[in-house]
Parts: sequence; C-alpha cells; structure tokens
Amino acid sequence: MEQRISLITLGVTDVARAKAFYEHLGWRGQEVEETVFLQAGGLALVLWGRDKLADDAGIDDRGTDGFGGVTLAQNVRSRAEVDEVIAVAVAAGAEMTRPARETFYGGYAGYFTDPDGHVWEIAWNPAFPLAEDGTITVPDFGAIG
Repeated sequence: MEQRISLITLGVTDVARAKAFYEHLGWRGQEVEETVFLQAGGLALVLWGRDKLADDAGIDDRGTDGFGGVTLAQNVRSRAEVDEVIAVAVAAGAEMTRPARETFYGGYAGYFTDPDGHVWEIAWNPAFPLAEDGTITVPDFGAIG
C-alpha cells in the first residue's frame, strides 16, 4: 500500500448545509449525485450523506456521535491566519472548541467543529514548511532541536 491518502469522506446529516458551510470558508467543489467533491491540495475532501456512507461501508450507524479520535487539520502560514480562519469558520456556523493559543511545539493552534461535529485544527507550525500550493513537508525530526 502506498503511503498516501486520496480522499477523506465526511458523513454529514445534511449535504446542502455542509456544502454551504465549506463554501462560506472559501472552499469550492462540485456536487454530483448528492455528493460534494472539494479539491484539497493533493487529495479530495468529500461530503456525503452519513446514512449513505455508513451503508456503503457496511456499518450500522447507531447515531451515537461524539469524539471519534479523529481530527482534520490545516496548517497555515502565520499566527494571524489561524485566528482569521477560525473566525470565518465560527461566522459560518462552526463551534469553537478551543481558542487559538501557543502550543507545546512552538506553534499556535485552535480547534472548531463543523455543523456535523467533525473536528478541525487550524495550526501554524514553524517546523512544518508549507509550499506555495499549501502542501506540507514532514520535517526530519532527528535534525530538529
């Protein structure tokens, strides 16, 4: 198996609401057969009905939401951009779960949840350089410090 992720699919309760939320954040995508595809650098974020996703995966969705041990993260280019992105998300209907603050790794980050409870971290991390297209490079941790 190659070390890469092609798609991240979020099961949402209302595709139109989820699409509107992400559009408010400035994301643009294509809707095909009640599924929204958003290009996100070298991968795609997909918004699909939660019931359809569970059925497709062969999972009995009991509707017991809560933290599932997964977060999505976007690294940005500055501390100020962390605050800006979180403010836009809150204005679009996100719930801020942790205001941005200094991190143990020398960066700055905060968290919010989208309308379906998916957790997002917005972070500035000086050790993870961003290319112009937004892709990150995982540093050589042995060389840091």
